[in-house]
Amino acid sequence: MQSPLQSPTAATDPKSVKVNLSTGTGVDIDWNDGHASHYAFVYLRDACPCAMCNEERDKAGRQPGQPPKPAPGALPMFKPAAKPVSAEPVGKYAIKFNWNDNHDLGLYSWKYLREICPCEECKAD
Repeated sequence: MQSPLQSPTAATDPKSVKVNLSTGTGVDIDWNDGHASHYAFVYLRDACPCAMCNEERDKAGRQPGQPPKPAPGALPMFKPAAKPVSAEPVGKYAIKFNWNDNHDLGLYSWKYLREICPCEECKAD
């Protein structure tokens, strides 16, 4: 018997996923429960779920998707906007990005993406 999170109609299962690599606008997901999510690439890079990024966020007291704060007194440095060079599915449960900063360790599960949905409705929950 499948658990509710594994059922094909679970809220954490996408109905469709569009990765807008060429336009650089981000990822659009339509979920099985009718909800729609849009994730900017910068948001996703700042929400990387790998152990290294999680540790950095925890030390800084940041939530997934929150950009790092510059060090006090530091001059702003030019940094190219985060953008994936490629994206690939990982089985039926996740997506993996290879970022333009050479980072490629994070597996973004559908469950994780639903949990960090940046829309106003989800932020209010």
